[in-house]
Amino acid sequence: MKALFIGGIKSGKSLNAEKYTLSLSKKKPLYLATTEFIDAGMQERITAHKIQREESFITLEESLDLYGAIKDRDELVLVECLSMWINNMMYHKRSFEAMQKELRELLTLPNTIVFVLNDVGAGVIPENKLAREFIDINGKLSQLVASECDEVYHTIAGISTRIK
Repeated sequence: MKALFIGGIKSGKSLNAEKYTLSLSKKKPLYLATTEFIDAGMQERITAHKIQREESFITLEESLDLYGAIKDRDELVLVECLSMWINNMMYHKRSFEAMQKELRELLTLPNTIVFVLNDVGAGVIPENKLAREFIDINGKLSQLVASECDEVYHTIAGISTRIK
């Protein structure tokens, strides 16, 4: 089973995805954290997330090779978050095709996987070329993941509504 929680930044999607993941799991699930340590502000956010989940999940940090990180594991997996992973892949000059391939491989795994992804397509088109490229890639990959997921939840103001 695959599920996707999508919503804006600070919409509550991560917390709801964590609760959902825990409700499905019979044993401690795996929390696949994708964020790279960029600066002190990001470090604070990461630390706060770790404290929030520390007793409930096994944490594995992997910023690029998601498939390789979980292909030999049997736990239920929460991938938090695909948008940060896309950011990392772009930063490390990985192609859109490589990202598609990685996600397609991930979606074939037998594990139950819950994905978290930022909905970045509801705003204006930015002037910045890199920001436009990120929005395009994030949007296309969100469509790929959502099309393959059994369940999709859209989150606004802490409320997740099943849309698929």
